[in-house]
Amino acid sequence: MSKSTHAPAKPVEFEPEFIEALKHLFEEKIAFNKVMGLKITSITPTLVTGRIDMKPDLVGSYVHNRLHGGVISAALDAMAGLACTAAIGARHMDETPQQRLHRFAKLGTIDMRVDYLRPGVGDHFELRAEIMRLGSRVASTRMEFLGADGKLLSTGAGAYIVS
Repeated sequence: MSKSTHAPAKPVEFEPEFIEALKHLFEEKIAFNKVMGLKITSITPTLVTGRIDMKPDLVGSYVHNRLHGGVISAALDAMAGLACTAAIGARHMDETPQQRLHRFAKLGTIDMRVDYLRPGVGDHFELRAEIMRLGSRVASTRMEFLGADGKLLSTGAGAYIVS
């Protein structure tokens, strides 16, 4: 095999304006994300992270003070949507940040699976979502929902329409 003479691809770095606009969109404009208290902590082209603080409105089992399973699935879905948006944004760096943000309107969940591994108990939770594959029409994602101690509480996998 011959050595490749191609230079390595330059890593994509988002403009602060794009990152702040995505955070604002996901934290403030999407009403249910705001109800959950979803906060975005990091956005890269392939991985996004977030956090949810426990609050009484999110309890599913008042006896055990457990997070409602619907909150877990909704949060994983939101994070996967954000991961898709970031990946699409990275693919279109020739456009302005505002033009890339408008691509979010075409995004929709096709299918999602959540595995609940442990109860959602704690004062806060960490979330991660990454793009496994971004095609021209469909994106595949993998998500994780972790406790404050870093233990894996739930996992998810999703498919999203991106065209």
